[in-house]
Amino acid sequence: MGKSKGPGSVPNRPIYSRISYLYQAAAYLASQSELKKHNAAIKATEGTSQEASEENKQIPCTPHSKYALSRRLITDLRSSSLKSQIRLSPAMKHTICKFCDSFLIEGETSSSIVENKSKGGKKPWADVLVVKCHACGGVKRFPVQAPRQKRRLMREKESKEKLEKGRQEVNVVMKGD
Repeated sequence: MGKSKGPGSVPNRPIYSRISYLYQAAAYLASQSELKKHNAAIKATEGTSQEASEENKQIPCTPHSKYALSRRLITDLRSSSLKSQIRLSPAMKHTICKFCDSFLIEGETSSSIVENKSKGGKKPWADVLVVKCHACGGVKRFPVQAPRQKRRLMREKESKEKLEKGRQEVNVVMKGD
């Protein structure tokens, strides 16, 4: 027999660690391109010496290459999770475009709008957050403040219980008359 598993052990821990590392690296690279642009703009406005401006010219900061590397890391993340049959957390899925594997950053690589197409927006519970990827134009939709629907078996069970309860109440009323 093998060793008994302790209460705190997680199966496939190295794979979870790899997925977490790839996600963090992709997030860092996707956000880093914006920081480089911001730092370059600050240096230009401060009137730094010519040496600093020459350094910026020597190292071209192309955001497309960083986005490409970020995409590659997310592609590796997705492939490793599919191979090992590990589900990604919903928080991770919300920040990754499922069409082009780009990291979705609000205002930079994606835009989001709250839509309500229910009879002219009369139903407030029908709000939907629409996130659009700038790289591929893919759209993801998420319900806003809507409770998750129970599983089908649970819904069927509850509806049967309600029917039985209603029948019992009708029987009690009929016997009382």
